[in-house]
Amino acid sequence: MPNLSWLSGVSQSKIILQRTDQSRNKKQKCVFDFNQEKRFQKLIEVCAKILGPEATLELFGKVGREPGVKGYNALVEMCIDKARGTDDEDIAIEELGKVFNLFKSMREQGLELQEQTYRPLLLYMIDMHMVEEFQFFCIVIKDENPSSVTRLGYYEMLLWLKVDNEEKIRGICNYIAENDGEDMSDIQESYLLALCESERTEEILKMLEIIGIKNISSAESVAKIFQALGRLLLEPVAEKFLLDFKTSDHEADNITNFIASYAVSIPNIPVEDVIKKFKDLHQRLEVSPSSSSYEKLILHSCEFLKVHVALEIVDEMCEAGLTLSVDVLHSILQICDKTAEYNLVHRIFSTIRRYNLESNNETFRSMIDLFLKMKDIEGAYKMLDDLEELNLKPTAKMYNVIIAEYFREGNISDGVRVLEHMQCADIKPNSQTFSYLIRNSKTEEDIVKYYEELKQSGIVATKQIFMALIYAYAACGQLEKAKKVILDPLIPPNSLNQIKAVLVSVLASQSQLSEALVIYEEIKKAGYKLEAKDVMSLIEHTHSDGELDRLLLLLEELYDTDYWNDACCRIILYCIWNKHLSSAVELCNLLKDKLESDEQVMEVLFDKVFSLIEESESSHLHTCLELLSEIKDKLGLLPSQKCDDSLLRACANANANATDLHNTE
Repeated sequence: MPNLSWLSGVSQSKIILQRTDQSRNKKQKCVFDFNQEKRFQKLIEVCAKILGPEATLELFGKVGREPGVKGYNALVEMCIDKARGTDDEDIAIEELGKVFNLFKSMREQGLELQEQTYRPLLLYMIDMHMVEEFQFFCIVIKDENPSSVTRLGYYEMLLWLKVDNEEKIRGICNYIAENDGEDMSDIQESYLLALCESERTEEILKMLEIIGIKNISSAESVAKIFQALGRLLLEPVAEKFLLDFKTSDHEADNITNFIASYAVSIPNIPVEDVIKKFKDLHQRLEVSPSSSSYEKLILHSCEFLKVHVALEIVDEMCEAGLTLSVDVLHSILQICDKTAEYNLVHRIFSTIRRYNLESNNETFRSMIDLFLKMKDIEGAYKMLDDLEELNLKPTAKMYNVIIAEYFREGNISDGVRVLEHMQCADIKPNSQTFSYLIRNSKTEEDIVKYYEELKQSGIVATKQIFMALIYAYAACGQLEKAKKVILDPLIPPNSLNQIKAVLVSVLASQSQLSEALVIYEEIKKAGYKLEAKDVMSLIEHTHSDGELDRLLLLLEELYDTDYWNDACCRIILYCIWNKHLSSAVELCNLLKDKLESDEQVMEVLFDKVFSLIEESESSHLHTCLELLSEIKDKLGLLPSQKCDDSLLRACANANANATDLHNTE
């Protein structure tokens, strides 16, 4: 493998260039400020989870840092999430009280109570039919922010719709009909938009007649009305409104978006029919689709996993001279991944190049992942060159996933080739790069070399580095050095138990069970639980008699159903090997309680227990037959034909072996 000493330094000329490039410095400062703000918000969320919202406010007040609007939004959402997650009414009310105190604290700081802050609260109370609490908080919100009264009308109508209060709904509609004036337009619009989320066709049409769709304040609100018209199958009304907009010389971009909003909202029709409706309406109104209206169709196609249709729309819009946003492009790539149509990455990349579509590092990261998922590592590798042709710079993460895939395939030489490419491109490796190098080192010298280069480069060693060291030393037969890894002073204290868990698994797999169990007990005393795969490793490698109680305790630590089933069957095998028949029956009974049907129990037992006995010793076969008889009599579990056939073959093999032995003697 290549020497990576080049990683630790940056040339003096580059440092000078960086210092003189003022625009870059400003950009970096903005990015730093943005990242710092994100970290602060994350800190607020973490503290709130541990201390609770009120104690968090007090803590940040003491250090002279107030959460700000975004911080308060996060705290309010946490209270509402907790209220939603409980069936205890007292706890829910307590969380609402905390929200009230948060609103009060915002006022004391001079922060305006805006919709993004109070929206989660109102939606929760609407969902829970909390009418009195809703009315109380509406008064609080209006007192704090009088301009919120029109938006509160929207939530009020949602509430009456949710609780199906006909009297209140009719009262609001009648009030609007009797008080139609310019000063009422905002509140009318709020009530209408709430109605548009319901199935009340009559009231919606009545309100539209009073207000007039062309008097709605924003194109976004009009689009929501067209969504309702599509959902309620009100095509004649939608066409009339579209024609009105057309004849009044309304902006064509808005009209095409209204058409798209209407078409994609029509329920229970194939995506192809939605597209036909979209095109027919454009032709009838003699307007051309825009990028944003095409993108609505593309996202609608993606929602229904019609990625081929989405790509056809992309071709059509690009041929019309329109451009595709990078966010929608990413949505298409995500659907390719979700539907396992990885090969479409070729078509997508061809489209990007042909139409010079906007792309970024995230685009290429997604495409590299798709290439790797269809095992085309060379295709993924070529993406790195294509990136540079488009004046984009590959990231260490992109190189890492390709290196990892080559190593996973056992192709070390090509993994090194990618590493050398990384070196030539002047891309600094990160901790993940070094963890792959260490994990796949074939000699102790290479392990030491890469770990030293990591430390010299100034990269912080993550837990993955120490896990890789354990695996690598064990693979080289250096178990003693693998054990000493957990003594490294550079190990992050909060990662020590996770790293120890890896050592437990490795020691168990190397028949060092007693030492593995000692470390396992240390981990338990520290209050940390092993991951399921590490518990499984202990169970898999426990064979000697006298360990049944420990195995049963390990089984209790597994909560994942698949892991538990697998572990239970392995312990049943252990019982067969060590002739603990009654314990094996009890475990079969536990398995029966976990699974849905007796047939499923026998299927699992055959796959993971009885099928393995066929090639086993005759003494194990005898215990297995006794177990089969016991679970039939005591648990009512009947063996399948497949199970019977397997055991008959095992009996035949055992008899044949006995005959051979007799003849030899």
